[in-house]
Amino acid sequence: MKHLKVLLLSCALAGPAFAAPETYQIDSNHTYPRFSYSHFGFSTQLSRFDKTTGTIVLDREAKTGEVNVSIATNSVDTGSAIFNEHIQGEDFFNTAKYPTATFVSSKVNFEGDQIGSVEGLLTLKGISKPVTLTLTSFQCMPHPMLKKDACGANATAVVKRSEFNMGKYAPHVGDDVTITLAVEAVKE
Repeated sequence: MKHLKVLLLSCALAGPAFAAPETYQIDSNHTYPRFSYSHFGFSTQLSRFDKTTGTIVLDREAKTGEVNVSIATNSVDTGSAIFNEHIQGEDFFNTAKYPTATFVSSKVNFEGDQIGSVEGLLTLKGISKPVTLTLTSFQCMPHPMLKKDACGANATAVVKRSEFNMGKYAPHVGDDVTITLAVEAVKE
């Protein structure tokens, strides 16, 4: 009986077990950062980046996480080879000097069991600014083809390109740029 009391007391003092953080590798075949802006008020232009890597770390029990995204800026795809070259120049992304854009966060905000937003630093052309990505969808489940756990999300934010030394032609070409990130990541 004495051993049973000691065992019960040990279990009570140990407290609840917490899930360990889980690391997910970004699936570069299903992750595309996109950006859109007004072109002289005539239309909204939409472009994307084709090469994205990074990790997402989630502890859903503790409701914490980290996001680390790296984008090859020379993978920009505007739909036009001439404009791809133009937007990679010094007035805009300056990919020769700044080949990478990053978003790094250590603050993932949960709303109940779902992630509502991610706060971090967006770095473009060597300039870092705080940005909050608002999630419009988020889901984790076993991937039906890979047979591994996976998570996916869609997130959005609006930034001013002039704050990143890319303000040429503003305000005629819109200064407000909407960033949309469609991301899928597979558990390591």
